[in-house]
Amino acid sequence: MKIVGLTGGIGSGKTTVANMFNALGIPIYIADEEAKKLMTSSKIIKRKLIELFGTKAFINGKLNKSFISDTIFRDKLFLTKMNAIIHPVVANHFKKWVLKQHAPYVIKEAAILFENDGYKQCDLIIIVTAPKELKIKRLLSREHMTVEKIEAIMNNQWSDVEKVKRSQYVIVNSELENTRQQVAKIHQQITDNL
Repeated sequence: MKIVGLTGGIGSGKTTVANMFNALGIPIYIADEEAKKLMTSSKIIKRKLIELFGTKAFINGKLNKSFISDTIFRDKLFLTKMNAIIHPVVANHFKKWVLKQHAPYVIKEAAILFENDGYKQCDLIIIVTAPKELKIKRLLSREHMTVEKIEAIMNNQWSDVEKVKRSQYVIVNSELENTRQQVAKIHQQITDNL
């Protein structure tokens, strides 16, 4: 079974694109969502996050997202250390998930597929891009987002230019119907080459 990585900077519309592939019958593993689940369900991750961030990392057994987000925002070293805790567990969880799927290919959606070496698990890579102004507009509609926070997140991710160089497919996600057509075309090309 082929493993297709789906990536793109924050606000590019990866989840929208992932849902379009899912509508075509392709199983989707959304790494960020699974990481969030594992941060509260894995005793190992929970213990290590408390060691890294202190007791404020969890409130009443739930991940204190705003505290962790603010800490990472102020000090990039915390992000690197947190990723070193979480990504190996997510990678292992993904491998087990793949074994349970029955499809011509699966998609692993991850914002930092290249930054955390997740691309090494993939046979092909699709990058989703969008103009920076559109990404910022999309992100400002999310809770707790500011231009400053968005810029900081973007600065912690590889540029689209770098990701495009290492990807087999590029989807420009600026207009929904056009994006749907690009997804259908790429889906056909992948299945034709299996």
